[in-house]
Amino acid sequence: MEKIVEIPEGVNIRYEKNILTVTGPKGELNREFVHPHVELKTEGGKAIVSSKDERRKNKAVVGTWAAHIKNMIIGVQKGWEAKLKLVYSHFPIKISVEGNKVKISNFLGERNSRFAQILDNTKVEIKGSEIIITGIDKEKVGQTAANIELTAKVKGFDKRVFQDGCHLVQKTQPVEG
Repeated sequence: MEKIVEIPEGVNIRYEKNILTVTGPKGELNREFVHPHVELKTEGGKAIVSSKDERRKNKAVVGTWAAHIKNMIIGVQKGWEAKLKLVYSHFPIKISVEGNKVKISNFLGERNSRFAQILDNTKVEIKGSEIIITGIDKEKVGQTAANIELTAKVKGFDKRVFQDGCHLVQKTQPVEG
């Protein structure tokens, strides 16, 4: 059982001591790949993920590793992007970026501000009521979007009436252009 991932031009890949390093025009990503029954090799512009036994769990790991490598390649070539929409009907929400946190003020009229963590190498941009999260690591972009969404979650009110918050409108996708 094996999966082959083609490495496009302009992207360099290196696998040493269980750590895969993918370098491209947008930056560099590192990830550890360790499993007792699955191997990863890099040969002649290809990454080969293989397993000797055909067990279902090992097949799943082979497919997952191949998907991670493809996501890393897309990240260093194009980058990843997720979009959230700021919605309020009761109290005007103010949102800003302060260092490595997103500050959400006046959420449902609360006096205290709420803060969401921005993971490293991820950029948050606020354009009116739209929040755009970009970066080269797909998982960090998605987790930052989830952090913002969870921070502005309505608790203690009827969710059908109070639909205020930051809602995901575009899942993590490669950046166009």
